[in-house]
Amino acid sequence: MKTNSTRQQVALAVAAAEDKKAEDISILQMDRSSSAFTDYFVICTGTNPRQIQAIADDVELRLKRAGNYPNNVEGYNRAEWVLIDYVDFVVHIFSEQARSHYNLERLWKSAKKLTPAELRKPEARAAATKAKAGVKSAAKKTARKRPSRTTSVRTAAKKSAKRGSGPSGTKRSTTRSTAARKKK
Repeated sequence: MKTNSTRQQVALAVAAAEDKKAEDISILQMDRSSSAFTDYFVICTGTNPRQIQAIADDVELRLKRAGNYPNNVEGYNRAEWVLIDYVDFVVHIFSEQARSHYNLERLWKSAKKLTPAELRKPEARAAATKAKAGVKSAAKKTARKRPSRTTSVRTAAKKSAKRGSGPSGTKRSTTRSTAARKKK
């Protein structure tokens, strides 16, 4: 799935949680070099089981309207820790006690913490990232165009060897030496 549409879906889930008065909403963008199984975590807290279920219901409803159905929902009946898995992102809705016990933010401390405002502005960040990448790639291209002295000497030696001339410019003999013939 495209990252931009994933970010939009995560923003929908965050908006649903905010509308249902979820507390302490955290968005973690998982590090690609880690062994993360998803791109984003949305972590929030509900004050009681009914609110936790209401947050889960609203997240599911909004994303279903957008055409995105959860792959799996766990913990809804107990309402201590509701996990809604959308493959590209996972929504965790905790009770206060369960959140402090499991402390996912500490567990995934290598993940980048985003604010809802940063999540809703992917175009500006993507443009800045592309601009930086463009400067880096231009620098790499320039570096490739200017070979070092040792590289140009090696290249000249390879070209002369292909043409058949020796280091002194004399034509090499194409016949084998007598010692090479005796080895066969």
